[in-house]
Amino acid sequence: MFPLDFPLRILEKKANPGERVLDPFCGRGTTNFAARLLGLFSLGVDSNPVAVAITEAKLVNAKVENIVKEAETILHEVKVDALPEGEFWQWAYHPSVLTALCKWRKALLEDCRSAERKALRGIILGALHGPQPKYSASYFSNQCPRTYAPKPRYALNFWKKHKLHPKPVDVIEVVRKRAERFYAYQHESIGEVKLGDSRQIGTLRPQNSKIKFHWVITSPPYYGMHTYLADQWLRLWFLGGPPTVEYRAVNQLSHKSPSDFVKDLATVWNNVAALCESKAWMVIRFGSIPQRKIDGLQLIRDSLKDTPWQITGIHDAGSASNGLRQANSFLRQKSQAKMEHDIWARLE
Repeated sequence: MFPLDFPLRILEKKANPGERVLDPFCGRGTTNFAARLLGLFSLGVDSNPVAVAITEAKLVNAKVENIVKEAETILHEVKVDALPEGEFWQWAYHPSVLTALCKWRKALLEDCRSAERKALRGIILGALHGPQPKYSASYFSNQCPRTYAPKPRYALNFWKKHKLHPKPVDVIEVVRKRAERFYAYQHESIGEVKLGDSRQIGTLRPQNSKIKFHWVITSPPYYGMHTYLADQWLRLWFLGGPPTVEYRAVNQLSHKSPSDFVKDLATVWNNVAALCESKAWMVIRFGSIPQRKIDGLQLIRDSLKDTPWQITGIHDAGSASNGLRQANSFLRQKSQAKMEHDIWARLE
C-alpha cells in the first residue's frame, strides 16, 4: 500500500521547486523516485541492503544499450569456481541460469560503482524469482511467489509435487526487456540513498550536512512485520549474503512489544525533526497486519506524542484488499486486510 501515486500526488500538489524530501524507511525507493520525477532532491535510508540496492537503481541514469552490454561483458569475462550446492539450488534455477547469476554476483560484489552496474544489479534483483509465464520468461527462477523468496523446504515440496523443473532462460533478454521498461526515459539524477538505521541520527545526514528537509514521506514497517530479511534471503544472497535463510535481524525496529516499537519510532521522528526545516511536513502511511491485534493508528499517535511533530490530519488510505493480495494465493485461509491511514504532521 505504498504506490508511486501516493508520494507523487503529495509532492506534485504541495511541494515547491527546490524543496528537499526525506524517507527514513525508504524500502524500494518509491518516495525517492517520485521526488526524482519532480526534480526534487531526496534522501532515502533503509536498513535492508536489498531496499538500498533497488533504490540506488531508481536514482541512476543509464542507457539501455550500456546496461545490456555490461551484462554481456560480465558473462563473457568472469569465471566462477563453484555454484551454490544443495537440492534447492538444483530445482530453483537451470544450471545455465545459475551460472550466469553467479558471474553477475561476483562481478557486482567486486565493483558496483557505475550507473550501468547499479542499474543491472537492480534489474537482476527484480528478476531473481517470480512466476513462469506461458511465453517469454520475465524471471530467472522456477515458479516462485513474486514479492518474497520461497523457503527451501516449502519450495522443494511444491516443485516436486507439481513436477516443476527449472527451465533455461535467455538471461540477456530478461535484462534487456527490464532495461527497456525502466530506463527508456531519462530524468535528472538527483538524490541519495544510505544503508543504515534511522534510529541513529548520523545515518539520516546527507553528504552535504548543511541540507535540511522540507518533506518527510514514509511508511515504517508495520508492527509485527519483522521478516523482511528472511523473506528477501535470495536477494540478500545475490548481494553477498549466505546461500541459506537467515532469520536473525539487526538494525530493525523492535517488535518485542508495542511500547518498544513506539519508543523506537519516536527516536526516528526526533532524529528526522532535527534535520528538517521549520514548519516541515511529515506524511506517514501506516496500518496493521491481521495477525497482530493492535491499533496501528494509535501506535503512530503514541510515537508522535513526545516529539516536535504535531498531527494536523488523519485520512483513510483504504486497504490492501483494494488491489491484488499476492499472499492470498499461497494461504489456506484468506486474510482480511485492515484499513490503513495517512497521518499528516507539522514540525512545530
